Amino acid sequence: MTIAQTLAAFWNHPAGPKTIHFWAPTFKWGISLANIADINRPADKISLPQQCAITATGVIWSRYSTQITPVNYNLLAVNAFMAVTGGYQLFRKITYDMQQPKPATA
Repeated sequence: MTIAQTLAAFWNHPAGPKTIHFWAPTFKWGISLANIADINRPADKISLPQQCAITATGVIWSRYSTQITPVNYNLLAVNAFMAVTGGYQLFRKITYDMQQPKPATA
């Protein structure tokens, strides 16, 4: 297959750049990259509800992306990455919260 044929196949694919099925997951990579940038953020500054939402979104949409026809590998990759980065941030936050001393009750 020539380069021109490969590019034409990519361009005309049902999940190619002419469709929202390409651009939505492509822009969703920004959320994953922002989560990677937050790895150096102090654990006390991590939002537990936000990371729960990112992790759940990643898990749910990863499953969905394998069930649609044609399988959208860009959607699968971005959501699997979101699930992993969100899970890691959740682990950091929960570990930090568990290590904090409990306030004394009167």
